[in-house]
Amino acid sequence: MLRDEVAKAFKILQEGGIILYPTDTIWGIGCDATNTEAVQKIYRLKQRDEAKSMIILLDTENKLESYVRDVNPLAYDLIEYAENPLTLVMPGAKNVSPALIAADGSIGIRVTGNEFCKQLIQRLRKPLVSTSANISGKPSPQYFSQIDQEVIDGVDYVVDIDQDSKEIKNPSTIMKLSPDGQFEFLRR
Repeated sequence: MLRDEVAKAFKILQEGGIILYPTDTIWGIGCDATNTEAVQKIYRLKQRDEAKSMIILLDTENKLESYVRDVNPLAYDLIEYAENPLTLVMPGAKNVSPALIAADGSIGIRVTGNEFCKQLIQRLRKPLVSTSANISGKPSPQYFSQIDQEVIDGVDYVVDIDQDSKEIKNPSTIMKLSPDGQFEFLRR
C-alpha cells in the first residue's frame, strides 16, 4: 500500500500537481519544490501571501548542501540530536523554486522521519514542499478529519495513508541558523 501511494503521489508531482499528505508532524500540502507553477498553486489554495515562504522536506541531511550555499556543520548535529521534528531556516537557498525563497534569501528545511515522505522524495529526487493543510489564518489541523473540505477539494491527490489516525501531532520546532553558527528559535 505504501509503495502504491508513493507511486500515485509521484505521478501527480511529476505532472506539476499538488498533494495532501501525512508527514512526521501535521498533514501537509506539497509539491515538487523546483516547480514554481506548482508552488504558486499551493499559495493560491492556502490564500497565503507569497512573502510568507514555505518549507521543504528532504529525506536525508546529506542533501542539505544541494539546497543551501553555506551549511554550518552545527546543522548536522542539530538534526541528528533533535528530539522532535526540527525545521532549520538557513540563508543562501539554491536549486529550488524562487517562490520558496524568503526575501532575505533563506529557506526552511526539515529532514523528515516519515517513511512515506522519505520514499516519495527519493523517487522524486527533489525536495518536497511542506506547508500545513489549512487556509491561511485558520488553525492547523492536527489530523486528517480536521482538514477543511476546501483544502481537500483544492489538491490534485489526497494520499490514502493515516487518514484515520487520531494521534495528535504538532508542527515542527523552527530554528534560524546562520552560517557563523548563531541560532535562534522562531517556534518551539
